[in-house]
Amino acid sequence: MDFLERMAALRRDRKVFAVATVVARRAPVSSHLGDRAIVFPDGRMEGFIGGACSREIIRKQALDVLQTRCGRLVSIRPEASDASESSAEHVVVPMSCVSEGAVDVFVEPFVDARRLVVVGATPVADALTRLARAIDYDVCRVVDAREQADVAAAVPGATVVTLDALEASLREGVERHVEQAAVVVSQGHYDEQALASILKFTISYVGLVASRKRGAMVRALLEEQNVSGVAAVKIPAGIDLGARTPAEVALSILAEIVQANPSGVAAHARAIEKAILAIDPICGMTVDVATARHTAEVDGETYYFCCANCRATFLRDPRQYRIPT
Repeated sequence: MDFLERMAALRRDRKVFAVATVVARRAPVSSHLGDRAIVFPDGRMEGFIGGACSREIIRKQALDVLQTRCGRLVSIRPEASDASESSAEHVVVPMSCVSEGAVDVFVEPFVDARRLVVVGATPVADALTRLARAIDYDVCRVVDAREQADVAAAVPGATVVTLDALEASLREGVERHVEQAAVVVSQGHYDEQALASILKFTISYVGLVASRKRGAMVRALLEEQNVSGVAAVKIPAGIDLGARTPAEVALSILAEIVQANPSGVAAHARAIEKAILAIDPICGMTVDVATARHTAEVDGETYYFCCANCRATFLRDPRQYRIPT
């Protein structure tokens, strides 16, 4: 299948992946301009962007890109050192394998928009929906069944579901590795019910719009019901900006979400799966354990290498290169 058709199919299926493209090269290297590969959250790679060393470097960088949701240029240079200047947008990595060539690879993430779950049919909920949509959040409004039609008409562009569908919606987001935040702003109508459902999932931010007194009551009721994670709920939601109007309150909440999680990546255990990586004891490269082609076992311990040359060097004197455990 054509590479672009493969990307389009993955996007239609709402899959998470990164695309790595060779944008510059200096011979001798095995890759060519325009060579591309797709990297999935579990570390699998489809396509070609270079030999074993470049492949493992790009695999690791792609997993990082999927976490940060921001593309970056990766420059692989034999003359680079660990002290080489790098930034979030341009990473310089030493080429430790036997090669005098160099290659630049642009790694771009393809992930779904962050989702904000807004519970309630209130002016603050409406304002929060409009502001979140303006900064490219996928907004899911959750309301009582009797309120669904009114909310859908009042704030277009958001998905509107009923309270009964809240858990299914959150579960679907978790299964697709979507970064999710949730704010309950029902003004006491169904705060406890919504929070009990939300706290069943790993959510990057959970807030309740309520006074401290009301918030303490909600927290106590949930604790009596043995709901876990209640202490993590931000009450009251939002940074103290002296907000008064619904729009100002919404702004304070979004500011807090961004402040706590600016890249859209949860501070807790990441939703994106990590490949199991080992360190090549010769060159220091990271190697995907699942796909490693060059290994050696010494004294019952397995070592992984990026290429045959590193493995041969190691086996000449394993004691010199063994990594202390």
